[in-house]
Amino acid sequence: MEEEQEYNLLKTIDSPVDLRQLPQSKLPQLSDELRNYIIDTVKETGGHLAPSLGVVELTVALHYIYNTPEDKLIWDVGHQAYGHKVLTGRRKALKTNRQFKGLSGFCKRSESEYDAFGAGHASTSISAAVGFAAARELSDQDYKIVSVIGDGSFTGGLAYEGLNNVCNFKDKPFLVILNDNDMSISPNVGAMSNYFNKIIHSPKYQYYKNRIWDILGYLPRGTNTFRRLGRKMLRPLKKLLAPTVVFEEFGLRYFGPVDGHNVNELISTFKNIKELPYPVLLHVKTTKGKGLSKAEKDPTSYHGISPVKSKKEEKTEEPPKKPRYCEIFGDIAIEIAESNPKTSFITAAMEEGTGLAKYAKKFPDRLYDVGIAEGHAVTFSGGLAAEGYRPIVCIYSTFLQRAYDHIIHDIALQDFPVIFTLDRAGLVGADGPTHHGVFDLSYLNTIPKMVIAAPSSGNELRNLLFTALDQTDNLFAIRYPKDSYVEFDQNVNAEILDIGSWEMVKDGKEIAILGVGNMVQVALEAMDKLDPKVYDPTIVNARFIKPLDEDMLTEIAK
Repeated sequence: MEEEQEYNLLKTIDSPVDLRQLPQSKLPQLSDELRNYIIDTVKETGGHLAPSLGVVELTVALHYIYNTPEDKLIWDVGHQAYGHKVLTGRRKALKTNRQFKGLSGFCKRSESEYDAFGAGHASTSISAAVGFAAARELSDQDYKIVSVIGDGSFTGGLAYEGLNNVCNFKDKPFLVILNDNDMSISPNVGAMSNYFNKIIHSPKYQYYKNRIWDILGYLPRGTNTFRRLGRKMLRPLKKLLAPTVVFEEFGLRYFGPVDGHNVNELISTFKNIKELPYPVLLHVKTTKGKGLSKAEKDPTSYHGISPVKSKKEEKTEEPPKKPRYCEIFGDIAIEIAESNPKTSFITAAMEEGTGLAKYAKKFPDRLYDVGIAEGHAVTFSGGLAAEGYRPIVCIYSTFLQRAYDHIIHDIALQDFPVIFTLDRAGLVGADGPTHHGVFDLSYLNTIPKMVIAAPSSGNELRNLLFTALDQTDNLFAIRYPKDSYVEFDQNVNAEILDIGSWEMVKDGKEIAILGVGNMVQVALEAMDKLDPKVYDPTIVNARFIKPLDEDMLTEIAK
């Protein structure tokens, strides 16, 4: 992995202190080595490849100019921080990334003092940075604060709630870096994506604004007075030459866009803005997957990858698993759309992740991707339901937590029969605790009129979806794992189930095993390992978690 001829510079970097000893002329070479190291390592371990490749030069420049960990570097989501991990003493440990007892796939405070704030969900970095700014003021310190947020995260409302409070700390350095690569996981949607494009294609305003600002700075006396006057002069110029720069209305001075892959330009920029005594937003233009041609051409597929198997492993590997639940869900979504024109599907920047890519091509007008805005997705579905439509909200279990208030206030209290499909329910493996869908059974169970169900097979997923559509008295949540389905037959018609009914898979005695979702199959496999002369268990498919099948439960208890 770390052959001398490949990583001559990188192998000498065990902390940002080592990085800062290098002459600036060596940083392009270091960036190339870092990018290659990430590619080589992630091919072996799997993980989020394209996001980290896109910020290599940005990562090098930040640690070169800012005095981390004293200066606080806050990464939004954290899946773009592999280079950050390598440069902060975790180079060799990166080969354990996303593995049991290895490095986290995201930033984690307990893992390194350089991970100022942990995050696996999007749009959190600005709000966290404002909290650091408050702590800095209370403790009378002067460290710098940098928040790196992707353009996709600006589709989340929390980013604007954070921006709305930046003005409370207008007299101290505070840097927000907008990493603009046109993508979160899927291509970006909505007005903010269009807005960023308008800024990029309006260079005249930025040129004239910066020239005027620089000239006013050379005046010997009354510089601040002249600059205040200059701000007033710039307002009509802004309206004439560029779209309204919304960030300046929030109290941040806008700079950019700059080339996020030119490490020398980034360093020069950071030197110029580091000591500015007010909040700044730096717009950095990057390419997701930079340096790996396949990832640049198809950043969605290379957002996260599985380990690449060797030829020897390919020969001895087990037969491929059946497709996952999300894939079969996409087929059922098309079936639903064809049979019910009042249905529509809603997702929060997870068209591919929830299996709806095929559906989107066939029914583009009935798929709503609202961006990384789970709360909005839920309330939006309430508006559709109020007009008699049947919205199906497709969100990962862990991300639906962010919309808990909206489910109660905007759906449950108004008796809207919205259907929620919770992908990645249960443990999800390498993505770790921020992505485990382990709370939905608890947080949904408390909501009135909420039905909670889990399919034990692809066929049952179809049955549950059509059962949910067949009724209008309840909210309906269907949870399923990041796993393969057991059985699916496209030629079988959906069966409408009695809500709350369980299925007796095997009638036995003395021992009863109640399986939920894929655990039904686990129970059957466990039964095969028992001595039938000693154990003859009853196995039940407890497909409804709420309400329970009280009749069957009573019978089993007897």
